[in-house]
Parts: sequence; structure tokens; C-alpha cells
Amino acid sequence: MSDRQPDTTHFGYQTVPTGEKAGRVRDVFDTVASRYDLMNDLMSGGLHRLWKRFTIARTALRPGQRALDVAGGTGDLAAGMAHRVGPAGLVVLSDINHAMLLEGRRRLLDRGIVGNLRLVQGNAERLPFPNGAFDCVTIGFGLRNVTDKAAALADMARVLKPGGRLLVLEFSRPALKVVRPLYDWYSFNVLPRLGAAVAGDAASYQYLAESIRVHPDQETLLGMLNDAGLEDCRYHNLTGGIVALHMGFRY
Repeated sequence: MSDRQPDTTHFGYQTVPTGEKAGRVRDVFDTVASRYDLMNDLMSGGLHRLWKRFTIARTALRPGQRALDVAGGTGDLAAGMAHRVGPAGLVVLSDINHAMLLEGRRRLLDRGIVGNLRLVQGNAERLPFPNGAFDCVTIGFGLRNVTDKAAALADMARVLKPGGRLLVLEFSRPALKVVRPLYDWYSFNVLPRLGAAVAGDAASYQYLAESIRVHPDQETLLGMLNDAGLEDCRYHNLTGGIVALHMGFRY
């Protein structure tokens, strides 16, 4: 079997050369970085904070441990994990996008989180960390933007210690069929208008809505975690499956 990537991939509903996707995603987040948290509150009605709190509670981190937040953006998950590992522990906030890292650093400093947190610019598919470096790895609302999701999952599994856990928080497929038409209407009519009004960028939020629809559903992503070498994999549907938290362990 060849490890060669396909020549094309999806960017929302568009088909683009594989080598171009990372740059296109970077352009999206360069544009939205300064309004990212505000838009998350508006788009989800504040629910994203509950989803992240649920995720942090399932990290099972203890004082002195080490955690990595991949595609961590403005640092909500990293902040929660930093409180759990305490001053003797370490959390690394990693993102491929420099503008998002700068926004994350500013927000974490405003929250008084210093000393046990590091920022690293890096690609989720090729993490710049040694094998078995972390007790826990998280990625929140970032996997759908990765070009090669299987490679990213495998590399996140690689940097876990034996017994460590990977948590993937991501938009998914609503479990109730009756909800799906309303969810589609909201995604493709309300989100771009919010993006235009608040962030001055409808196109980026049109892409974000499309990227959710082409992301693997719950069962497909569960299989991908197993394929990445993780064990005891499972998922929790949140808000009726609009969001799902997937979890797997390295043994």
C-alpha cells in the first residue's frame, strides 16, 4: 500500500490540490483570529464553553503531568488543562497558524496563565515532539481543518505515553434526523451572515460550515482512532450529536 497522498482534497465543498489546503486554511484563520472567541460565543450560544468543560473533565490530568493541545487556537482547552496539571506540570499549546497562537498567548496572559504553559507553532500531521512525551493530547474543533486526518491522528497517538489518552472534540452529525434540516439552514444562512456582520468575512464562515459537512461522522472517526493504533475508543454525543467527543488510549 502506498503512503502517497492523493493529488486533491476538499476545502469545504471545493476540490483543491492537496498542497494548497493548509495555506487556504491559514488564510481563513488569519482573517478570523481576532474575533474567533466572540464568534464562537455567538455561533453556539455559549455552548462551546460547556463542550470544552466536558472535554477538560475527561482528560483525567493530575498535578505534575504533561499535556498537548493541538490546533489549540486561542487556548480554552490549554487553559483548563494548565489548571489541572498545576505549577509542576506542563501544557503545550500548538497551532499551525501564527495569528491564532498570538491571540492565544494574549488571552492566556490575560487569564494569568504563565509558567506551566508553552506555545509551539507546528503542523498536526508532523508534531515536533518525541515519542511518548505527553499524558494527554487534545484537539478541539481543529481536526476537520487538517489535510491528512489519518496522519494527524497517528502522530498524536505517537506522542502519547503508554496509558495516555487522546481526546478529539469536533462538530459531527446530529443524531436526530428531524434536527438536520434546521441545522443545515442555520449553518448556511445564519453563520455566514454573522461572519459578515461581526468578523467582516462571510466566506470564511461559509467554509467552516462546509467543512463540518465533509468531516467524518461519529462512527467513521471512531474507526480512524482505532486505525491510528489507539485502544478502548469511544465517543460521547453532545447537544444531540451536533458535537462529539472521541476518546482513545495508547497502551
